[in-house]
Amino acid sequence: MYDRILVPVDGSAFSEEMLPHAVGIARAAGAPLTLMRIVQSDADLTEATRYVEGLAGELSAEGRAVSARGDVADAVLAEARKVPGTLVAMCSHGHSGLMEAMLGSVALRVIRTGGNAVLVYRPRGTSAEGRRQPVRINSVVLPLDGTQVSEAMASQAAEMALWLGVDLTVVSVIDTRSRVSADIPASDVMESSYVRSRAEDFAARYGVRTTWEVLHGEPAEAIAQYLDGRNDVVLAMVTHGRRPLETVLLGSVTAGCLHKCSAPILTRMP
Repeated sequence: MYDRILVPVDGSAFSEEMLPHAVGIARAAGAPLTLMRIVQSDADLTEATRYVEGLAGELSAEGRAVSARGDVADAVLAEARKVPGTLVAMCSHGHSGLMEAMLGSVALRVIRTGGNAVLVYRPRGTSAEGRRQPVRINSVVLPLDGTQVSEAMASQAAEMALWLGVDLTVVSVIDTRSRVSADIPASDVMESSYVRSRAEDFAARYGVRTTWEVLHGEPAEAIAQYLDGRNDVVLAMVTHGRRPLETVLLGSVTAGCLHKCSAPILTRMP
């Protein structure tokens, strides 16, 4: 599916928290892994090279340091385009340490302008030992809400599951907040029929093993509770679904999952 995984790091502990997921995916799929350090001045290039090559050496990866005075997102995308089929895997923020929901971040600009799916993870302050321990991905989870927009990630989710040799789990959430009346029960039967049929269709169409689940509650919270702190999954989601078009991820279900879940998210603009 991917011919290389590219992880931008900025010298901070936060930016390195993508590494366990990226290393685990690279090893499971047999894909090359490249770590990239971008600096704004040639004067910082020697130290950046020392840092990224040392970090890459610990992980049997390639390390690249680049001096780029322009937009950091442009430099990331330029490097990604050098090897067709590159998956960019990055944290939603790094050196600043600010808990932003990708608003105005480099990650969001890469998603907006790159055109391809990006693997994004919100760092949580993992210890140095935890940042070096590979995570084996055991499932790709695809949340659906009944719209074509939410199904836009279906092919990539299925292909990633096949690439990693894991199951594709299709989930749908009955949002109890949207019930018209307390006397009207949530339609579990209808939702179960929908999500089961989509899982069966994806299995037949892509040749991937599938499972399915119906969840209840506020979507991001329900998905987080379903995963219950697991970091051995990849969520596959576009940046919006049933809600009106949003120009940023802040407030969307995807951003909610990014904030609440311990798993990286494979995402793109629909």
